[in-house]
Amino acid sequence: MRNDHVTLRSTAVFDLLAPRTPAVPVKVELRYDTRDPYAVVAAFRTGRAGWVEWVYARDLLADGLLADAGDGDVRIRPSVEDPESVLIELNSPSGHAMFEASAQELADFLDRTYDVVLPGNEHLWVDVDDALTHLIPNDLA
Repeated sequence: MRNDHVTLRSTAVFDLLAPRTPAVPVKVELRYDTRDPYAVVAAFRTGRAGWVEWVYARDLLADGLLADAGDGDVRIRPSVEDPESVLIELNSPSGHAMFEASAQELADFLDRTYDVVLPGNEHLWVDVDDALTHLIPNDLA
């Protein structure tokens, strides 16, 4: 396990897509933290109410830049209409949202994460004992 943790942040604007309405720009902060080296966080600005965060696998983002990826709450795929864009589909019990984002911006962010933690080396950053401590209730430990 490594102790020299790094957090990367990048801001972007994704277009919220809806039928029969113009796209709505939404500010998004992308984050990558070596404390959770397998994940990427996308925090969506929701106006004055604050931010809504979605956490998904870094591999899902990488795969979605090239082809359809994901079969759960987060799906990412290249746009058929615009090869420079990626579609990000989010599903939750409270709703569904489709965003269009710049493939290049996402690829640049992903490359920055690879500069910090190479794919396949994520396990070097995980403290298994600490993770288990957080998963197991104190009265069972």
